[in-house]
Amino acid sequence: MKIKNITWSFMIALTAVGSGFTSCADQPDKFELASGTPTVYYIRPVDVASKDSLVTSASLQSTICLVGDNLKSIKGILFNDQAAVLNTSYITDHTLIVSVPNEIPSVVTDKMYMITASNDTIPYDFQVTISAPSVVSMSNEWAKAGEEVTITGDYFLDYDNYPLEIKVGKDYTLPREAITSIEKTKITFTMPEDMPQHEDIVVSDKYGSTNAPFQYMDNRGMLFDFDTPNSVTNEVLGNSGWHDRIIQSDDTSLSGNYMQIGNTGVTMPANGKWNDEFSFEYWAGNWANPETYASHPRLCDVADFSDWTNKSLKFEMLIPADAGWGAGPMQIIFGSPSQISLGNAGVVDVNGVTLAGCNNTWFHAQNGWGRAIYMPWYSNSSASLYDTGDKWVTVTIPLSDFNLEFDGNSATKSFSSINDFSSLNIFLIKGAYNDKSVLLTEWNVHQLSRLIIFVLCLINKS
Repeated sequence: MKIKNITWSFMIALTAVGSGFTSCADQPDKFELASGTPTVYYIRPVDVASKDSLVTSASLQSTICLVGDNLKSIKGILFNDQAAVLNTSYITDHTLIVSVPNEIPSVVTDKMYMITASNDTIPYDFQVTISAPSVVSMSNEWAKAGEEVTITGDYFLDYDNYPLEIKVGKDYTLPREAITSIEKTKITFTMPEDMPQHEDIVVSDKYGSTNAPFQYMDNRGMLFDFDTPNSVTNEVLGNSGWHDRIIQSDDTSLSGNYMQIGNTGVTMPANGKWNDEFSFEYWAGNWANPETYASHPRLCDVADFSDWTNKSLKFEMLIPADAGWGAGPMQIIFGSPSQISLGNAGVVDVNGVTLAGCNNTWFHAQNGWGRAIYMPWYSNSSASLYDTGDKWVTVTIPLSDFNLEFDGNSATKSFSSINDFSSLNIFLIKGAYNDKSVLLTEWNVHQLSRLIIFVLCLINKS
């Protein structure tokens, strides 16, 4: 949102502001607007216990008390360019109680303007404080140069005299000409050729600076990029289970290989019935006794899951425009070797854990184990086709949201140690058992045939 500086002509316009009074019907004495000029000595909190404190700034909707003389001569007050509502019940000759308007100013002068009965404008230094920017997400963290990208959040405020800035790393500022629009909740820009990778991103405006929870081409806590050998076994991680998903590189790629759930010509049925084409497994283990995880390490050894309550799973996703998704929720579930393993059941691993072996009961069973259920096509008890318009988007799911049972009811079991993050399943299915599903699972719409995923990584939530 582009906001202009105040000008003297605007100051003159303030004198035309009409009365903002609202009066109480039970006021015993009729309020009469006084003549003359008000004088404000100081501003204090309304709370009697804090009456000796002085206030020079306040946040939106805060209530303050002006202390001075001839305050009954005030018929209107503006904070910056936003009019406050005056209540004559709270105005005396020496005090005036008023709330700061909740609206964000379009013009910032850091002044309060008192409008008198004779339409004179009396300025007084006073700052309205607003929250620093809130930065939530970026539409595609792996966007190529020249692609349009949107950062979402709140309190993105851009003034001529206090322009919003996006800094990347220590020495790079996103060129102003790259920014195409700024609104309160989103910033849209074109990705520059020289955008630094793997660096902190900071959004700053008049009211503060905020570090984004993401980076450009974020590779922190990398679990899979389907190209790069992991740091534990020096092998590229990918399929490790009963089903081999397509892993390939072509014109669709963001960078190198991607993994595809589903396949051209294979369509999920409307009832969300299980189909092998829609399941990706990574099960830790390599059939050794004792199990050493020499070729398929535990994911908790590949990335740091120690503070899992404050971390998120993130991936890039593309759903072609001709393969809309409208049913079969995506379930994402982690498991320990005692729930699932690429090895023989009953074998003990190097950590003393008895392996469960290969099975499909751990993610289908009615045992209360938590997982995330992702349904971007589902809203307000209705479904519609969802696709990403042949573009890549970034999806972020906090690990604290891995709190649902297979059928969508609340899970009764959750993570208790990093060992619970050894293996991973991503699959699409109706998500119900024993007819107790809380998820609507059947739609008369076309089902997706391809859902493409690139880069699964683990990041801090903030």
